[in-house]
Amino acid sequence: MQKFRLSLFSGALLLATASAGAQQASVAPKPATAATARANEAVASQLALDDKKDFDEATRGLVATLPDRLVKDAKGQVVWDTERYAFIKGDAPATVNPSLWRQEKLNNAQGLFKVTDGIYQIRGYDLANMTLVEGKTGWIVIDTMLTAEIARASLAFAMQKLGSSKPVVAVIYTHSHTDHYGGVRGVVDEADVRAGKVKVIAPEGFMDNAVAENVLAGNAMTRRATYQFGAGLDSNERQGVGSGLGKALSSGTIGLIPPTDTISKTGQEMTVDGVRIVFQMAQGSEAPSEMMFYFPDKKALCLSEVATRHMHNVYTIRGAKMRDSLSWSKYINETIDLYPDMQVAFGSHHWPTWGGDNIRSYLANQRDTYRFIHDYAMNMANQGQVMDEIGNADFFPKELQKDASSHGYYGTLSHNLRAVYNFYLGYYDANPASLNRLPPTETARRYVAAMGGEAAVLASARKSFEAGDYRWTAEMLNHLVFANPANAEARGLQADTLEQLGYQAEAGTWRNAYLVAARELRDGVLKPATSTQGPDVVRGMSLELLFDYIALRLDHRKTDGMKANINMVFTDLNERWALQLSNSVLNNTRDRTLPNPDVTLTLTRPAFLAMLLQGKKLPELVQAGQVKVEGNAQVLGAVFANVQTFDPYFNIVTP
Repeated sequence: MQKFRLSLFSGALLLATASAGAQQASVAPKPATAATARANEAVASQLALDDKKDFDEATRGLVATLPDRLVKDAKGQVVWDTERYAFIKGDAPATVNPSLWRQEKLNNAQGLFKVTDGIYQIRGYDLANMTLVEGKTGWIVIDTMLTAEIARASLAFAMQKLGSSKPVVAVIYTHSHTDHYGGVRGVVDEADVRAGKVKVIAPEGFMDNAVAENVLAGNAMTRRATYQFGAGLDSNERQGVGSGLGKALSSGTIGLIPPTDTISKTGQEMTVDGVRIVFQMAQGSEAPSEMMFYFPDKKALCLSEVATRHMHNVYTIRGAKMRDSLSWSKYINETIDLYPDMQVAFGSHHWPTWGGDNIRSYLANQRDTYRFIHDYAMNMANQGQVMDEIGNADFFPKELQKDASSHGYYGTLSHNLRAVYNFYLGYYDANPASLNRLPPTETARRYVAAMGGEAAVLASARKSFEAGDYRWTAEMLNHLVFANPANAEARGLQADTLEQLGYQAEAGTWRNAYLVAARELRDGVLKPATSTQGPDVVRGMSLELLFDYIALRLDHRKTDGMKANINMVFTDLNERWALQLSNSVLNNTRDRTLPNPDVTLTLTRPAFLAMLLQGKKLPELVQAGQVKVEGNAQVLGAVFANVQTFDPYFNIVTP
């Protein structure tokens, strides 16, 4: 019997956190150029920077802040530094867009806050908030932050300050993004969930979407997330200042406990530990599985992440499916009518809004922001404009421009307009000249040759850099770097260029992406010191998704011409699966039994997961009586020997 391992997931589901220690840069970040300083001064002159309303609301109800600067895990490693962003105060430096600086000053408000009687929020210690609702016998936790360590420390701190010894009796996941469920093991014990002592409530489709988004495109998405969240950057005026959505991702352990209760329709009600809750579905808005909900006895509305204190992502640059901005706007429009007596609205990020009229005004602008993005993009598309033309549109309604909550601190008008075009029409602009373009490296070589060679491109790039024309400089130098990544002058000037674009960016995500790219051009690919692997995510996968993930990792060239017929019988699930390798693809079919299989495995799901997660060898599982093998096990080994391990640190700004 062939002794093969099937440890497919080691290193496959990494989440590089922005709070990881940064590598020492070989070239220190450079100051803002005169052109950047002028651009940022122009932004400052257009902003109502002296408007104190947001600052009053962001700090309203403060109960206390964490007494210790550093939150550490059991091994003594730092998962959060409460003073990491303490430098963000006073006027914006020339190296930060003043609008983003203002947003990050607001996001710096940290601690335990009272929202209304019986509702509290923990903000500023992770990318997302944790909300606590007091019931008759215990606490309902709304969202659990990203990691168990910061969730545990934050909850203990809140209970101590509130003088409460009540247990957590329920957890509500507002939606299927990791920063809202990853810390669940820091607030509840799964044994209590299984025993029925703790409810876990989530919108319909939560598990499928929470797991799937992090698997099939997980390696690419995680690598791109290092750019979006600025992983590996220091925190200072020339590097990381935050994400716009919140400060940063905490370090630590990510977990997932499946829901015990599912919400499937708007108007569905539950009473949890004496607290009445009315739910509103928002599927396919900010997340594929998402809901908002109302506490009628408290006149308090949880907006989840459907409405936030900025323009959100219709498309997120870490990579994800396009979101439906039209449906998004309609959910918010529905919210305005559903809860006419609301007096406070709070969300999974940022700070609450108080007063019915204020909430309705805020929601109306949020609604109009996503509706405008949708309608304006399709208006231009229907006039024949293509994605890059639409993404360069310079019109935005005056009243929305004046509302900071409609500014692009996380999403941007530019990439969201492109996203709507892509949502309906895809990547192709209908011009046959772009139907079958050459790959980037080949295109780059030919452009550089056509422009007169490397020296000529560098000379043109230096001239446009000195003129402050950074977008064009970046375009030219990108061709040169891809044509010859060993050209140190080109890499250095491209790093300088992207750095200035980062300093000017209003979106925290764009700033992070530009500055991480600059670091990597100077120092090579950043490998953040802290990363986490989530076995809970793998355990939450359906067998179909597990098989799909294995299939996409096949080395398709090496398996070309191979054939294999494999039956798998899962005795604990009473499920039969047929795996068929042909034409370099591994198909999986439930409830199919192949008549003449090469091999049949009879096993349990835990035994299969032991191979996937722990690298258990098949012979030892057979010897332990956990797996029965009939037929030629070498066929199984031959297939899985060709499963690839993806490089989590692939190049982005170089070929």
